[in-house]
Amino acid sequence: MNWIYWVCVGQAGPMKPEAHFTGLFVPLVTPFTDDLRLAPEALARLADEALSAGGARGLVALGTTAEAATLTAEEKQAVVRICSTACRAYGAPLIVGVGTNDTAAAITTLQELARSGDVAAALVPAPPYTRPGEAGTLAHFTALAEHGGLPLVVYDIPYRTSQHLSTGTLTTLGHLPQVVGVKYAAGAIDAAAMELLDSQTPGFAVLGGDDAVISPLLAAGARGGILASANVRTADYAELISLWQRDAAGPARRLGAELARLSAALFAEPNPTVIKGVLHAQGRIPSPAVRLPLLAASPDAVRRAADLATAGQA
Repeated sequence: MNWIYWVCVGQAGPMKPEAHFTGLFVPLVTPFTDDLRLAPEALARLADEALSAGGARGLVALGTTAEAATLTAEEKQAVVRICSTACRAYGAPLIVGVGTNDTAAAITTLQELARSGDVAAALVPAPPYTRPGEAGTLAHFTALAEHGGLPLVVYDIPYRTSQHLSTGTLTTLGHLPQVVGVKYAAGAIDAAAMELLDSQTPGFAVLGGDDAVISPLLAAGARGGILASANVRTADYAELISLWQRDAAGPARRLGAELARLSAALFAEPNPTVIKGVLHAQGRIPSPAVRLPLLAASPDAVRRAADLATAGQA
């Protein structure tokens, strides 16, 4: 049975496809040429590497790390097409970012993605800039769940959206039939995070989204992660998740501390500038170029992160 068909049919019943939204999901960068054109061959290689040797569970297209805000509609279609081709080849789920503060426009985008048949879920932040409050945010996601036609992963990242989501709101969202998880990037592992992890609903996976603290979040019960840093050393981030799932606490702590240093270096300047610099230094993308308003990472930041990436692979 086709995996996507199983997911969509499963939404009609009482159980959600919980097992499919665990493990490592890599939010891929969008490689550009030096003159800022899309580099589709490089993107296809990154997708293949993540799912084969990297051991990722799935991919995320058009996230923040992909510079989705600066891509044209045609480029977005190309990125989704390339990522979905790789995911089909490996039987892996593809999550696509849908970020907007216009509920009606988001529903239209979700419906278009659903018609493609290749998208397992959409990663959707709380409506940015508008700050509709928790009641408005809940109404927004309820409308998306009822009319969008795709499973949803809520993206909780208040430092970008300026919209706080309480544990109660996230738990309520988790009970919606089409909401299958949350990318939790609240900026801290605090009492609210522990409450959320303790109250996970069946079929609602908490996926870590703060790269530097993914190890303790996994130790506390997160099911996996959507981690920009996993564009670099993908296999090690996949192994970290596996170690915590196997209760191998000692090796997990050691690897987690090492990867936390790498993540801090990769986020020393605005995402994904340092990541692209490292990938270019490794010969994996043709250019470190990013589109305005982002500026390319400084040579020192790239060198520090590249040294940590190389040290871990030695």
